[in-house]
Amino acid sequence: MIGEEVILDFFELFGPLALALLSFTEAIIQPIPPDVLFLPMAYEARNNGSLLIWLWLVVTLSSVLGALIGHALGRRYGTKLIDKFGKPHHRQQLENMFERYGTLGMFIAAVSPLPYKVFGWMAGASDMKLRPFIIAGIFGRGLRFGLEALFIFIYGESAMKVVEWILERELLMGVILIITLGIGLWWFKKAKTSTPLQQG
Repeated sequence: MIGEEVILDFFELFGPLALALLSFTEAIIQPIPPDVLFLPMAYEARNNGSLLIWLWLVVTLSSVLGALIGHALGRRYGTKLIDKFGKPHHRQQLENMFERYGTLGMFIAAVSPLPYKVFGWMAGASDMKLRPFIIAGIFGRGLRFGLEALFIFIYGESAMKVVEWILERELLMGVILIITLGIGLWWFKKAKTSTPLQQG
């Protein structure tokens, strides 16, 4: 990404505060994942358990706080954008989807390569309640960054290489996951609607 190294060099000057800012803004709109700053910090702190836990809390909580802003923006502007550029039934479909799968969807987005910020905006646009939104974010983001920290603590540089390899392919993995989830939901819905016919 153009300018990513310059941005990260700037952020690295400010330590955990920069990590919080990067994680917070990524959950709202900017494209640089906090992992790229969290990983080297976690690696440097791998022999200091307290500092490693502190960095994990910083990156997790700031990401969830940023997602709350995204949720508020989605609630304020999302419906207008959907109504303007989509068809009238699109907003209803979105609301139905989040009413049924909202908490699970936010958890998957928080812990996986799926775009967390996009789901935050969508959750706001569909008027998803804050409590399940926050719970899913804390558990999802906490699990994602916690596993990274744990692997780095246990395996050191080897874990760094594995996680960096995954991050470099995050977009592709996100697309594959979205397609897989879409197929799974389609199959589940088809199986559910076909069951009464088979019984009759």
